[in-house]
Amino acid sequence: MKLSSDSEMFKMMREKLYSPVISDVLDRIGFRNRAMEAEIRPLFPDAVLVGRALTVLSVDVYHEPKDPYLLEIESVDSLKPNDVLVASTNKSRRTCFWGELLSTAAKARGASGAVIDGYTRDVKRIIEMKFPVFAKGVKPVNSYGRSLVINYNVPVECGGVLVDPGEIVFGDIDGVVVIPREVETQVIETALEKVSGEDKTREELKTGAYLRDVFAKYHVL
Repeated sequence: MKLSSDSEMFKMMREKLYSPVISDVLDRIGFRNRAMEAEIRPLFPDAVLVGRALTVLSVDVYHEPKDPYLLEIESVDSLKPNDVLVASTNKSRRTCFWGELLSTAAKARGASGAVIDGYTRDVKRIIEMKFPVFAKGVKPVNSYGRSLVINYNVPVECGGVLVDPGEIVFGDIDGVVVIPREVETQVIETALEKVSGEDKTREELKTGAYLRDVFAKYHVL
C-alpha cells in the first residue's frame, strides 16, 4: 500500500473499509481487545470517522475549579487536520463532556470527529453540522463543577480500549475500533483484501451457492 499522506489513506479507508472488517483483522493477528464497548454510538447513522487519536483525560470533581476549562480548551485548540478527539471521562454519569461549540471548534481545525466515553449534548446542532460524534449517551448539563480535564495526549482508556495518542481510530454505525501504530499498515492492507473476499463471497451467495462451499473457497465469513 503506497499512499502519499495520512489524508489519502484516511480517504481510502472511509470509502472502502468498515469497522467489522478491521476488527476481524485485528482479532486475526492477536489484538482482540481493540473494539470499544457497544454503548458508544454515533449520533447519526451515517457518521463515519477515521483519524489519529488526540486523547483527553477527564475526572469528576465536586467543587468549582478556578480554571475549569483550561486544559479542555488547550486540547481542542491543539487538534490538527484528521485528528479524532478521544475522551475518557472515567465513565462519568455526572457530567456532559462534549457539545456543539466544541464540535464547531474541532471541525474548524480539521478534526475528523470525537469519541466520548461519556455524554454529549446539543445533539440537534451537532447532527445539523454533520460532525461525527460517538458517545455513550446524551445529557443536558455542562461540565462546570462536575468534571475537569486533567491531561491530554496521554494514554487513556476509552470504551474499554487503551488508546495511545496517534493511533488510528475508525468509527461507523457498527462501532469504534482502534488500530495500534505498529500494525496499522498490515491491518489496513489485510482489511482491503478481506473486503475483496467478502465481495466475491456475497456475489456467489446471491446466486444460491452453499455457504459451506463459498467459505471453503474464500475463507471469509
